[in-house]
Amino acid sequence: MEKFPFNSRRSPVISLHGVAASSNALVSQIGARVLHLGGNAADASVAMAAALNVTEPCSTGVGGDCFCLFYEARSKKVKGLNGSGRSGAAFTLDMLANHGITSEMGMPPLSAHTVTVPGAAAGWVDTVETFGSGKLSLKEILEPAITLAEEGFPVSPITAHVWSEGVTSFFAHKKNPNKDAFLINGRAPHAGEVMKMPHLAETFKMLAEHGKDGFYKGRIAQSIVDIVNDNGGRLTLDDLENHSSTLCDPISTTYQGIRVWEIPPNGQGIIVLLALNILKNFSLKDLKHNSIEYIHIILEALRLAFADACQYCADPMHSELPLEQLLSEEYACERAKLINKEKCCKLHSAGTPCVGTDTVYFTVADQEGNACSFINSNFCGFGTGLVPYDCGFTLHNRGLNFSLERGHVNCAGPRKRPYHTIIPGLATFDQTGDLFASFGVMGGFMQPQGHVQVLLNMINFGMDPQEALDKPRFKVAVSNTDHAVGKTIQLEQGITQDVAEGLRTMGYNVEHDSTFLNFGRGQIIQEKMGEGKDGRRVYWAGSDPRADGMAIGF
Repeated sequence: MEKFPFNSRRSPVISLHGVAASSNALVSQIGARVLHLGGNAADASVAMAAALNVTEPCSTGVGGDCFCLFYEARSKKVKGLNGSGRSGAAFTLDMLANHGITSEMGMPPLSAHTVTVPGAAAGWVDTVETFGSGKLSLKEILEPAITLAEEGFPVSPITAHVWSEGVTSFFAHKKNPNKDAFLINGRAPHAGEVMKMPHLAETFKMLAEHGKDGFYKGRIAQSIVDIVNDNGGRLTLDDLENHSSTLCDPISTTYQGIRVWEIPPNGQGIIVLLALNILKNFSLKDLKHNSIEYIHIILEALRLAFADACQYCADPMHSELPLEQLLSEEYACERAKLINKEKCCKLHSAGTPCVGTDTVYFTVADQEGNACSFINSNFCGFGTGLVPYDCGFTLHNRGLNFSLERGHVNCAGPRKRPYHTIIPGLATFDQTGDLFASFGVMGGFMQPQGHVQVLLNMINFGMDPQEALDKPRFKVAVSNTDHAVGKTIQLEQGITQDVAEGLRTMGYNVEHDSTFLNFGRGQIIQEKMGEGKDGRRVYWAGSDPRADGMAIGF
């Protein structure tokens, strides 16, 4: 029997006054409740971020990072927040080499050295303070997650599977005494079993009462430093105390009259924009959806975009990145010329534009027309699997995405943000600035590929959010060590065998009927103006069938 035999059909959720969509039904309900209490999309998003830490600690948590895009309806402006953390002051290539970690050996995925300062806590606080309604306190926003952690929750089926896959990370460390907080009798919880997380509830209470200082100073900060250093890492209290989020101007491009917005590097959202710019040079509307030709052109555009990101995506505070040139129409046209419509290119390298494993994504739209696109992650499952003493959360392993090649733009170094896979997305109508959609697809290097595919489904084929998420996906494999892309691709169930064989003849190494867990999990909220005399704002929302969640509107 299949692990997940269900194959449900769902209509989009359509509502007038607001909607919340996430990978867990209880969490979407919390988002809708915050909207009912008078909170806006940003308030509800932070409440959902905390609640997902409770229900899906195998994917996300306060021990990881976050990013946020906020659409302000009043001004029709899109604003960004980078809530990713930096490496410690002692994080150097020489220090790593002294611990046996070199470019030849690679970074061990669960090493305490991969723990960068967790940015989510500050990101949550700053999201509320910068974009929130001002009607709800942080304590009120975090209260639903605290109650969920204290009273317990039944674990959902797909989450239970992912939880069981990540349990080994807890046992990879000599000193990790609080791992039992995530286990029942030494194992992962089964679907339907009730979990309580009292230590996490106490962590949230500290954050609610003391704000960022409650996390980056005092007992919690000391616990983070202790567990990292007890397992060979080099984080300090100063590293945590010096952390801050960054408000940023999103980067964008237009495709078929829609302006697509992404967080700038160190996030990989630039891949979405690079690929869309390349795809402007092809008539995708004239091709059958998910046909051989259609998939081939998109794959090649993505491979070209990943090649550029490997070379140019890094912490902009430590490297000068040619964003304007990379996103120019001229550069995209030159890159598009490298695509052979008849066969797969063996390997794409970065261009020269200069002239002269696991995450949660969720989104909320409110009755004022604001929308918040939010993403939060541990990176690989439970991250490192390290549990700070009496804190109830795990520490991410985001430092794994640093390059160990000396001189590389994304080279490991002190107080740097690494190349980051998690990306929220937003889209507006280019001419009017009105909201088109708030969207995202979680899942490591699948994320920009998912962004491109669901956007094309909606823009080129007129699919509603649920249909756009339901359609089978494809992905190009990306190396976790150097972010290189080769010819190996995966096709989800639902893409025909004829298409798989056709892509093989083009030169791809095709893995067909891969598990749906490999293709990301997304949420989409689309805004449409009602027809007829009323002409009111109507939200259409979808939630990915590859997850346990749903969209809830009111």
